[in-house]
Amino acid sequence: MIEKYSEDTIRTLDWKEHIRKRPGMYIGKLGDGTSQDDGIYILLKEVFDNSVDEYMMGFGKKIMVNISDHKVNIRDFGRGVPLGKLIDVASKMNTGAKYDSKVFKKSVGLNGVGIKAVNALSHKFIIKSFRENQLKEIHFSEGNLVEEFEIVKTDETNGTEVIFVPDKSLFGDYHFISNYVETMLRNYVYLNSGLTINFNGQSFYSKNGLLDLLQENMNSEPLYPIIHLKGEDIEVAITHGDQYGEEYYSFVNGQQTAQGGSHLLAFREAVAKTIRDFYNKDFDVSDIRSAIIAAVSVKIEEPVFESQTKTKLGSKNMSPDGISVRNFIMDFITTALDNYLHRNSETAQILLKKIQESEKERKAISGIQKLARERAKKVSLHNKKLRDCRIHYHSNDDRRYESTIFITEGDSASGSITKSRDVNTQAVFSLKGKPLNTYGLTKKVVYENEEFNLLQAALNIEEGIENIRYNNIVIATDADVDGMHIRLLLITFFIKFFPEVLKKKHLYILQTPLFRVRNTKDTIYCYSEQEKTEAIEKLGKNHEITRFKGLGEISPDEFKYFIGKKIRLEPVLFKRDESSSELLDFYMGKNTPERQDFIIENLRFEEDLIEQ
Repeated sequence: MIEKYSEDTIRTLDWKEHIRKRPGMYIGKLGDGTSQDDGIYILLKEVFDNSVDEYMMGFGKKIMVNISDHKVNIRDFGRGVPLGKLIDVASKMNTGAKYDSKVFKKSVGLNGVGIKAVNALSHKFIIKSFRENQLKEIHFSEGNLVEEFEIVKTDETNGTEVIFVPDKSLFGDYHFISNYVETMLRNYVYLNSGLTINFNGQSFYSKNGLLDLLQENMNSEPLYPIIHLKGEDIEVAITHGDQYGEEYYSFVNGQQTAQGGSHLLAFREAVAKTIRDFYNKDFDVSDIRSAIIAAVSVKIEEPVFESQTKTKLGSKNMSPDGISVRNFIMDFITTALDNYLHRNSETAQILLKKIQESEKERKAISGIQKLARERAKKVSLHNKKLRDCRIHYHSNDDRRYESTIFITEGDSASGSITKSRDVNTQAVFSLKGKPLNTYGLTKKVVYENEEFNLLQAALNIEEGIENIRYNNIVIATDADVDGMHIRLLLITFFIKFFPEVLKKKHLYILQTPLFRVRNTKDTIYCYSEQEKTEAIEKLGKNHEITRFKGLGEISPDEFKYFIGKKIRLEPVLFKRDESSSELLDFYMGKNTPERQDFIIENLRFEEDLIEQ
């Protein structure tokens, strides 16, 4: 039956209803905090951007951030929102001072939308403005005004304080991962030298900007001292490491553009052109960029982003001087980088040697690479290893962030996941046995080894991760010794050849239950001994316990629970002080005495636990 299309079917939503009904338009996606691009981090960023904009305009050198359970508190020491406009700033769309370029010249938030989205998507939203010894405070819930307090006197320093609790009915049982928040806040101090950010009692500060960013994010020593160049409204840092691929950090007006954009494309082009011209050699750009690690930050007036979440800069942007962003970056790099290389001959020699080594390796594997691509293309036509999904990360579908590929081992495990998955957003890649240990090997092995060749083809990461097909790459193995070993071998593969997969937070471990505790009425799945004990106490005496030995013995009906809305994913992250080369050498290299001692000491520790 066709519904009647009449005047009664036309609805007009108010601002908060529209945001809550279509949150993806404003924050990209919802999510529970497992992924760094989940909505709760966007809410945090939207509020924080306003405080940073105050600092960029010269007001307030410190911002306080506290996150406890589900409550976020952000206090800056800027000018404070004009008291008479506080309610409008928090609850009227397209309201803000950033339409006036004299007040906010190079800010991030330009649409007057961000803080309103936070308000509408929060169970509790409180905004306070401290201005000229006066305090104004307003409380909201889901965008609705709850209470507006009278203006009172205060001795507090000028500034704005926002407290919000994201709505559980939208975000589910969410949680903030401190590592993600810390990474976000560190980026702010790198881009705003002199700004101090205090996060849950820990202070972040940067004196050297992007130079500090590269030094603190590299997992091995740079091949040559980091090239740090600064100009009016532009700053870059460049070096090469010992990894494969390219690694970039790009920013516009203090906002990290995780998906790049016109400024990053211009930067990559400018670096390649400058190096070619300097050495007067027509190097392949892949050899120039191989193992490059770089950061670029530009400040422009009224930037045009491709979405409200501001993760990608559009192409039609102008620099403060009125020229295109591409020409602005090209002019700066071709002059400043060329001058640097002329003045630093030792660095220029190391860079030349690195490019020549990359060229030599590329040519050595070019034949194998061509055959491997053809083999992967043929296999993809009838690929039994990959059971693909319909929606991918770079599609225009709202569910692209949910796109997931499970990497599993064995027919039974992959069969259970395949039967249980969401065919729209979840793909399955089946390994045959344990993968090869790639420690100490060159990228040649990726093309020679069928498993790895087909895996990189399935992920679409051979030329880098810009067009990666899945947002979440999930290693799904049994919770036993063999399963742990397979995890290590796969993580080694990604660290060695595609470290950006980890650094961009795409790699996860699927947590599966160890036990099922049930009685005639209830079933509880337990992921640890502690959870099992709690389940037994809850269900009482008449219960049965099942110990799951492998993924293959979990029925497809049960698996739907583990990989659906209740999915538990553990992100694979680098610690800030970890060197990837040292890490791989210790865990995946030859059996060194140090590692043997480590294993023996930890085995004793396990025995002690059992005795207790």
